[in-house]
Amino acid sequence: MRNPHDIIRKPVVTEESMNAMALNKYTFVVEKTANKTEIKNAVELIFGVRVKRVNTMNMNGKIKRQGRYEGKRADWKKAIVELTEDSKSIEIFEGLE
Repeated sequence: MRNPHDIIRKPVVTEESMNAMALNKYTFVVEKTANKTEIKNAVELIFGVRVKRVNTMNMNGKIKRQGRYEGKRADWKKAIVELTEDSKSIEIFEGLE
């Protein structure tokens, strides 16, 4: 089994993800090769919560230009983790509201 801290990279802090916290949904950037079961186990181990559902999506990197030169940002994977009703909240998101 892989290290849970390698699977969960960082939280996604956007207006939409902050509004979803009211519904017990938390958004993370995860490793591209991680599946839903690995993400669920990693969140439960790291934060000590109970996960109800995991939704994942592959995000394409944007094309960026600097003058006549063109580059591309890296592709990444996003996971939206829904916690059970009786689960506690995740502490790293509490001060961000």
